[in-house]
Amino acid sequence: MSRINQSGFLFALAFVVLGQQIAVTEAQVIPGTGTKYTQYGDDFEAANWKYVYNLPKSSKEQDEQLRYPRGYATNQRWFESPKRGTPDEITIVETPAGGIEGSKHAMAIRTQKSGIPGRISYDQMQDDLIMNGRYMTASQAPSGVVRVYLPPFEEWENRSGAHFGIRADCSTTVYEAEKSEGRGIFKAFKRSGSKQEAYWPGFFICFNSETDSKKEKKDFAYIIIRGDKLGHEIPGPRIDQPGWWTLGISISADGMVHFYGKPGVENLTAADHITSQFCYGYKCETFSTIFFNSVNMEDGKTWSTKFIIDDPALYYNGTTQQVVKSPKSTITR
Repeated sequence: MSRINQSGFLFALAFVVLGQQIAVTEAQVIPGTGTKYTQYGDDFEAANWKYVYNLPKSSKEQDEQLRYPRGYATNQRWFESPKRGTPDEITIVETPAGGIEGSKHAMAIRTQKSGIPGRISYDQMQDDLIMNGRYMTASQAPSGVVRVYLPPFEEWENRSGAHFGIRADCSTTVYEAEKSEGRGIFKAFKRSGSKQEAYWPGFFICFNSETDSKKEKKDFAYIIIRGDKLGHEIPGPRIDQPGWWTLGISISADGMVHFYGKPGVENLTAADHITSQFCYGYKCETFSTIFFNSVNMEDGKTWSTKFIIDDPALYYNGTTQQVVKSPKSTITR
């Protein structure tokens, strides 16, 4: 290939790659873009804020037991997960230093007995707290944003691995496996049907403990994102200094999920983009809310790390849809 032709080829290739990058960038939705739903989310400033636990908690994922009534916040903005149950401690606390300007209170979450009520698993378990929300289609560009306070590392549960999750409740249409009819040249295939499939892309805040880590003898946190098109975890930012972080998840009209995050409490911008994925190989069709996982090694006495969240909120662009007054979530993992 001549130098002139080679240069032309490289220029054309660069143009195609740049065009693809621009298309991906334009397809992204910065979390917090559009209209904020004031009837969902929480600022935790109400003097009468209260959470009703209604123990024993549900544990359908472990033993198929749905225990009603579920726990709930009296402002109807928070609910116990029917699959895994409510974190054992949900309290309103003074906003840690460096929080949102004007914020006086935030919500602290941690758990201890995170498995089946009355049993100890001696395994890593988790409880879920669901924020009430509204079903929205991908065309509405829905998103969720939250500020999360990471405590000093000496206050973390002394265990390497996942400690806290921030995830989205999404769904898509999946087609069941094709089946064959007939034989030889007369064999034909047809789909046996379709169904709605729930899935839960999101962030996990993890810890590397200096006392038990096989990788690095130093305390630090890091974020992993679940997940790529195969559901594999994607490495995110490393966190050497705890404190406030702003994290957001958004959906674009093509069904892609976008993940954003940065230190501090300022609004997210395009510069805070971490990754965009068709998580699990799915194209998201509907989004309803964000929820939180509180994770610990359940031994009956060890508390999970206490995380503090503030101003979790949902946003959209476009027309509104059905309200989910009391979500019957299918959250399982």
